[in-house]
Amino acid sequence: MSRIFGKVCQNGYVVRDIEAALKHWTDVLGIGPFYYIERVKMDWFTYRGEPSNAEVSIALANTGDLQIELIQQRNDAPSMYRDFLEAGREGLQHMSYWTRDYQADFERFLSLGYHVGQEGQIGGPQGRFAYFETETHPGTIIEVSDISGSKGAFFEKIRSEAAKWDGERPVRLVR
Repeated sequence: MSRIFGKVCQNGYVVRDIEAALKHWTDVLGIGPFYYIERVKMDWFTYRGEPSNAEVSIALANTGDLQIELIQQRNDAPSMYRDFLEAGREGLQHMSYWTRDYQADFERFLSLGYHVGQEGQIGGPQGRFAYFETETHPGTIIEVSDISGSKGAFFEKIRSEAAKWDGERPVRLVR
């Protein structure tokens, strides 16, 4: 448990081939089912304060209470995902902390001296997220994500389905 951010809720892995990563996580590690969004529709997205049209695919599953997120960027738009891959890395890129009081936590992190590397919104104002420039060691970027809206209910469904997963339908397409 972080004394600053709270409990880690998600580990985010940036990958070059999400289909291969899904196969690894489901077949080799036995984690699933993954909910796969081939093209995430973002309301807006910025990288270091400037608009960016980053296109990503994501897949989400749980192992216990920890959510695993696989991310593949589909274009060359500026993002911290692209930076991670261009640095020759692939794998754990961030840890995410979830909040139901996003704005207060976001402002608190800024007041502590953290700087936003990228941020965006998915599905309306209760779908905001921000990645802070905290990577002094690979894989230690911190994300804060608002789960006060429909995203929180979706994440709970993923956790619930993982708890009873029997290995069938390891990847479930989300439209």
